[in-house]
Amino acid sequence: MDARVKGTICGIVAAVSYGTNPLGALFLYAHGISAHSVLFYRFLLAALVLGGLMLVRRVDFSLSRRELGILVLLGALFGTSSLSLFVSFHYMDAGVASTLLFVYPVMVAVMMALFFREKVTWVTIFSIVLALSGIGLLYQGDGETLSMTGVLLVMLSSLTYAVYIIVVNKSSMVMSPVKLTFYVLLFCVLTVASHAFVGGHGGIQWLDEPAMWGYALLLALVPTVISLIMMVVAVQNVGSTPTAIMGALEPLTAVVIGVGVFGERLTMQLVVGIVLILAAVVLIIAGRALSRQALVHALHRLSSHRGRFR
Repeated sequence: MDARVKGTICGIVAAVSYGTNPLGALFLYAHGISAHSVLFYRFLLAALVLGGLMLVRRVDFSLSRRELGILVLLGALFGTSSLSLFVSFHYMDAGVASTLLFVYPVMVAVMMALFFREKVTWVTIFSIVLALSGIGLLYQGDGETLSMTGVLLVMLSSLTYAVYIIVVNKSSMVMSPVKLTFYVLLFCVLTVASHAFVGGHGGIQWLDEPAMWGYALLLALVPTVISLIMMVVAVQNVGSTPTAIMGALEPLTAVVIGVGVFGERLTMQLVVGIVLILAAVVLIIAGRALSRQALVHALHRLSSHRGRFR
């Protein structure tokens, strides 16, 4: 298979797979399983799968002190991001929460400008305006004000995931993707378990039905193992920018699942908010390939379409 075709297919699979997070999580929530327990089993089962894969491939499990420190940090960041997102599902529709999460590329751009002196372009500024506008529409997405607690939890999830991405990029750590993902997931397990017991959240619940284990395994395999491995393959074959653009399928998948499976409402205002946020992310990722004339032309067409809807 051609490398670009292979990378494109893997990028699409990675994005759609990650967008299935609510499918398993909401089922377990409906059976009284806490967010801490859901994530504990998700990360534990995923780590066991990858650990078994490493054993079969005879991958070296050893780490240097520097690698250990970076991986502990990455595990804490990814664990916090996932925990914040999953808890937010208790306060807002899963589709809205997963769409709000997708502002993390904007956060990455801002932090790279502030801490690593990357130039802030007109594309970055316009993308931030688009994203904030979309969030404002989602805040009134179903005719009722969204929970401020839910919004703050998703923003924390986006922020910690953005920091996670920056640490991965700037650590210059040379390691197999499978090995790196295994240790990140292992430290995610420790992060979630520590917060569950020390934070007074009742510890980890036992899954006492086969269906619960099935959905936990679904979470471990599809939005975790498959998504992360496919993402690495996509980046290696088509590069980080095209892969990130294909990541726009993540919130769309979550919205489709929320509406189609869980009966969440899809209003025109919510649709416009989703479009604005996705436009912001695509613009900030692919902005270097766009000209100002192309942007003006796109805005003109957008205003024409709005006139038709009126």
